[in-house]
Amino acid sequence: MSDVKQYIQKRAERDAEFAINYEVGYADFKIGVILRQAREAAGLTQDEVAQKLQTKKSAISRIENHADDVRLSTLRRYADAVGANLQIRLASSHRRLQSKKRPTPRAPEVRGLRSPL
Repeated sequence: MSDVKQYIQKRAERDAEFAINYEVGYADFKIGVILRQAREAAGLTQDEVAQKLQTKKSAISRIENHADDVRLSTLRRYADAVGANLQIRLASSHRRLQSKKRPTPRAPEVRGLRSPL
């Protein structure tokens, strides 16, 4: 494990606020990287995507570099412009504590009923 990863891990263990903010910041950064990679895979420049979205190159740059507050409608239009499909997936958070896990729901137990057979 690199020194940076070790530092992040140790700091996150000591400081819950740091851990949360780091995760959010990393997720935002990752979205921007995914958008840029999709654009590049499509062989398009920021200018070309901007023309397709009827906006300016600076707006595309802002989306790719600061994807912390991008509207879903903008992501859909961006995906269409680069010939990609937008897919959203929800996954359980690894920050969730085991003690807070809810038990798996069970079917209610019914007593006093007899099988017709």
